[in-house]
Amino acid sequence: MRSVYAIIASFLLLFTTISVVAQQVPDPELRDVLRQAASESPSFADRFHAEVWLTDMSGRLARQVPDPEERIEILTLVHMEASRVELPPELILAVIEVESNFDRYAVSVAGALGLMQVMPFWVEEIGRPEDNLLHTDTNLRYGCTILKFYYDKENGDLRRALGRYNGSLGKRKYPNKVIDKLSTKWFQA
Repeated sequence: MRSVYAIIASFLLLFTTISVVAQQVPDPELRDVLRQAASESPSFADRFHAEVWLTDMSGRLARQVPDPEERIEILTLVHMEASRVELPPELILAVIEVESNFDRYAVSVAGALGLMQVMPFWVEEIGRPEDNLLHTDTNLRYGCTILKFYYDKENGDLRRALGRYNGSLGKRKYPNKVIDKLSTKWFQA
C-alpha cells in the first residue's frame, strides 16, 4: 500500500515540476534585455552613503549570512545591480529572502538557481552558456534584469511584476510575501 502512495506522490511531484517548467517559456524581448545586461556592468553616491547603507543592511542580514565578508559582497552586488536597473536594492533583498533565504547555492524543484532563483535556460537562450548562475554577481545581474523587465512590462505594478517573476501572475501569495518582507525587514525609513 505504501508503494502505491509513493508512486502517486512521485507522479504528482513530477507533474508539478513539468507544469512549472512548461510555464517558463523564454520571452524573446526579455532574452534581448538579458543579453545586453550580461554584457554591461558602482552605485553608491559617495562613501558615506555606502557605509551607512551597508552597515544598516548588514545588521539585518547577519542572521542569514553569518560571514561578514560574504554579507558585504552580497549587499554591494545587490546595490550595484539594483541601481543599474533602477530598482530599490531593498526590494531585491526582499525577493532574495523569499526566493532562496540568501542561499547562493539554492536549487528549486523547477531547477531555478541561486539567490534570485533564475531559470538556467536563460544562459543558453541569450548565447552565454559559460555564465554560472550560482555565481552571485551573475545571478543578481540576471535576476534584477528579469524583475525590472517585468516591472516595466506591468507599467510599475509591483504586485504583477513580482507575480510574473515568480511565474504566479494573478495570484497574491508570492507578491504579498515579498512586499511583507520589504515593508517589515528591508525598507529603510
